[in-house]
Amino acid sequence: MTVKRFEELYCWQQGRELVKLVYSLTRQAKFVDFSLKDQIQRAAVSIISNVAEGFERNNREEFIYFLYVAKGSCGEVRAQGYVAFDQKFITEQEFKSLISLSEIVSGILYKFIESVKISQYRGIKHKVGESEGDKFMKEVAEKYLKH
Repeated sequence: MTVKRFEELYCWQQGRELVKLVYSLTRQAKFVDFSLKDQIQRAAVSIISNVAEGFERNNREEFIYFLYVAKGSCGEVRAQGYVAFDQKFITEQEFKSLISLSEIVSGILYKFIESVKISQYRGIKHKVGESEGDKFMKEVAEKYLKH
């Protein structure tokens, strides 16, 4: 399997699930802090946005940078989840689900970052060649991106 679109990346797919959860939780009537609502939604969206942007840059160093930004946004979601829970905007079960999924996405991103770091793939901008780039993405997909 060769990854040709960021939507195929498992880290992006799981990030999308986190976005869905955040929006579901912040739609509730008891989530009355609109500033916090905006902040946690932006942090969740930032995860998938940065994975997508990094992937589309076609450069390993930039991709890794954006993956780290996405991972940082997972931490933001977790921190804001604590605030939402402490202010009783979400239940304990909702809080646990939010924390768990954000930790899972963060872990997936970490493993993916480590695999990109040790790879020979440099990106299309560096003219490594499509066959090398395709080979790298296939290896990553086989190791880390399968469901």
